[in-house]
Amino acid sequence: MNGDIGFGAQSRAVYAENPFRSRGRLFPESESPTRTPFQRDRDRIIHSSAFRRLKHKTQVFVYHEGDHFRTRLTHTIEVSQIARSLARALRLDEDLAECLALSHDLGHTPFGHEGEDVMHECMAPFDGFDHNAQSLRVVTNLEQRYADFDGLNLAWETLEGLVKHNGPLLDQNGKPVGKFKDTVLPFAIRDYAEKQDLLLDTWPGGEAQAAAIADDIAYDAHDLDDGLRAGLFAIEDMRDVPFLANILIEVDVKYPGLEESRRIHEIVRRSITRMVEDVIREAIRNLSELDPQNAQDIRMAGKCLVGFSPDMTKAEREVKDFLFARVYRHEDVLAVRKLVARIVRDLFGKFHSDPGLMPEPWNLGMSDLSDAEIARRICDYIAGMTDRYAIEEHRRLFDDTPDLG
Repeated sequence: MNGDIGFGAQSRAVYAENPFRSRGRLFPESESPTRTPFQRDRDRIIHSSAFRRLKHKTQVFVYHEGDHFRTRLTHTIEVSQIARSLARALRLDEDLAECLALSHDLGHTPFGHEGEDVMHECMAPFDGFDHNAQSLRVVTNLEQRYADFDGLNLAWETLEGLVKHNGPLLDQNGKPVGKFKDTVLPFAIRDYAEKQDLLLDTWPGGEAQAAAIADDIAYDAHDLDDGLRAGLFAIEDMRDVPFLANILIEVDVKYPGLEESRRIHEIVRRSITRMVEDVIREAIRNLSELDPQNAQDIRMAGKCLVGFSPDMTKAEREVKDFLFARVYRHEDVLAVRKLVARIVRDLFGKFHSDPGLMPEPWNLGMSDLSDAEIARRICDYIAGMTDRYAIEEHRRLFDDTPDLG
């Protein structure tokens, strides 16, 4: 492609990632005549096997509990919509923000966070498990579709934003920070860092920051929606949270006597709108103060620029605390979480004692692998399962598969 002609180039700010100046791919490829590198990445992600499997992976409720509850796929689409809206308002590259939103959950295990917690427990002797690192492993290794390389061979900016969307992973001295400060970086990140430098000691670009905060906004909104529709709490319970109480008052004043399903939707949509508009205002203020002249200035700012204001940070924390108490720790949810934890734990234990029980190609070449490599392969296999497939595998190997219905 020549210059910045077309593809909405005129709408990008100087601090946005420029697809025409991408740092490239690990395996060089000729450019597409019809798509920017980030548009091409988006298409590769959407057509991946891991993306399709998100349809049958859990958010909070197991896959068969109801057609209207969110799955990883519907959550991902909602995050993508919010990320694009933020990117458009801030004149960032919308396609890159969308890429990062679409790929951020590719490494999640079946059965939501309970599956991840159990996988981390099982993998504790082998560097543990982290779904974000697993997402990187999926797009750089486990997707095996192309003749010339393993993975999707995504652009540097996509990989960097995917692995660092919550902030730097290393300090300036190369020591892990954040949730890894008392341990080591996950295997998948260390392994890929030997092949390509993703600047793990800096913040990611604005597009990755937009995708990360979009994830928080979508999570809060859809868990309120699903929790209400599942009967885990009542609309009136939200009056205990000032942010939600104000929205509830606004809806009831404007629409007295509104039927409950519409009332729920009006509350949820206003929650999203207020959070999105807060992020846009705060990001514009931060960007105006910094006056970045390129994407690297955002990386080197030393802090997140695209996020909530202090007031909204407090309000969002209160929403999360409410959801933790009323949804994630609800006795019905906890009962199911206990059952699905057993499924994941049983599968890992069975395969670790006899790796040959995994189907081809997962069970091939085991004699040439170390115990850690075998464990990692088992982890890759289980993490890629849908909820439904994990249950089917458990039924194949055990006589007492839990009934999740």
